[in-house]
Parts: sequence; structure tokens; C-alpha cells
Amino acid sequence: MEERNLNQKRKIKNEKGEKYLPIGTVVLLKGGRKRVMITGFCVSRKENPEEMWDYSGCIYPEGIFSSDNVLMFDHTQITEVFHIGLIDDEEKEFKNKLKEEVEKIKNKK
Repeated sequence: MEERNLNQKRKIKNEKGEKYLPIGTVVLLKGGRKRVMITGFCVSRKENPEEMWDYSGCIYPEGIFSSDNVLMFDHTQITEVFHIGLIDDEEKEFKNKLKEEVEKIKNKK
């Protein structure tokens, strides 16, 4: 409980902002008890490649111990943002390209 109170003090104002937060962003998901760090975008499972999630992530601070520990989730599942990952020109350019590619995929469906 004490750790949770400390985390609340450090919590960034709960503004998720636009979709596709930067890699390294630490969030809490709906119904979650552990924080998650964003590690990737637009992921799907081999069993169902048509279904795509906005993000991949890992439990924070533990990280990824095996490929079975990779989490997949959508932007709408984020309830709190604790830390924003690095935003620089390279990240901004990547995010613009990512949004373009996602739109192309959506238009094909």
C-alpha cells in the first residue's frame, strides 16, 4: 500500500493524450495492479493476425523475462500515465509514419 501512495504522488496528470504514446511510457491499465511499460506498437498474435492491439508492453519494473510475458493492449485501456517516454524529432517522425500505416491498414478492411 505504501508503494501505491508513493506512485500516486509521482503520477503525471492523467492525460493519455493522443494515441501511440512513446516507447518507455509507463502506464496503468484498467483493472491493473502493476504498471506496464510500452515496448512496441500495432501488435497481433500469430493465431489471429487480423486482430491488432495499439501497444505491446511489459510489467514495470520487472521487464520481459520471456516472450510469454509480452502484454498487448489498446490505448482505451490506459487509465493512468506515470512516466512519458522520450519524445524527440525521430520519435515524432516515426509516430507520423505509424499513423499513416495504420490508416492504410484500416482502409483495406
